[in-house]
Amino acid sequence: MPAPVMDLFCWNLQPAPGMRNWHGGPSPVTALRGVPVEEAAWRPAPRRKSIWALALHIAYWKYTVRRHFEPGPIPRFPRSPSNWPAPPAAADPAAWSRDVALLKEQHERLVDAVARVTATALDRVPPAGRRWTYGQLLLGIAAHDAYHTGQIQLMKKLWEDRKALSR
Repeated sequence: MPAPVMDLFCWNLQPAPGMRNWHGGPSPVTALRGVPVEEAAWRPAPRRKSIWALALHIAYWKYTVRRHFEPGPIPRFPRSPSNWPAPPAAADPAAWSRDVALLKEQHERLVDAVARVTATALDRVPPAGRRWTYGQLLLGIAAHDAYHTGQIQLMKKLWEDRKALSR
């Protein structure tokens, strides 16, 4: 496969500075800029996820995909339960900052790992993989980011509308 394919994968994970992806920003990390802890912890309805829960979920899946791109053992994900780590019960600004930093760290590590993959590896299953190729993992995590970043963007709008209606 030509190198432009890798450029597209990398762009979908992290567009160049000043560029925006179709879902509202270059990454889920950017979508969280300026989101205060009260908004991050807010759930739009009972049994619905918060922005905070989505941020942790996105971080976990970036970690999970990255494990296939890096040789050697990788420490366990620092939050639990794995797929949907639980945000704290109380809206703590310091905890929110740490979890945003966790997402940013996992995002940067994934972007770095993906940058080392060659286009010729895209059709191969990683050594620790079961069935998905490197290319499928890359496409999947880019789609996962876009889907959940869109949810975050929508929830930010709902938060604004909620505040406007309560005035």
